[in-house]
Amino acid sequence: QVHLVESGGGLVQAGGSLRLSCAASGRTFTSFVMGWFRQAPGKEREFVAAITWSGGLTYYAESVQGRFIISRDNAKNTVALQMISLKPEDTAVYYCAANDRGLVAGPEMYAYWGQGTQVTVSS
Repeated sequence: QVHLVESGGGLVQAGGSLRLSCAASGRTFTSFVMGWFRQAPGKEREFVAAITWSGGLTYYAESVQGRFIISRDNAKNTVALQMISLKPEDTAVYYCAANDRGLVAGPEMYAYWGQGTQVTVSS
């Protein structure tokens, strides 16, 4: 079992930045690929970014490529999502997730989820 807790969400103006963090506990953190997803009201949960256990490979949704950076600190069992140049369409609840399948985007491939943190970008 892996327990994930997100933090760092909030309200920011368009063009601003936020840094989300996810703290993991339970099973060995380095066993998992870590991902970030988001869900806006009335929309399906969508993939944002993922990172391999070593941090050597990352994968981004096209909509955030060049604006978001995912990173992890295995010594601290944390994964972060640095977001810059935020847009109103980035407004959503952001979820941290873990999987032992690989660097994938499908939410069904992720077995463990955090409770989410709200990000609101005002225009």
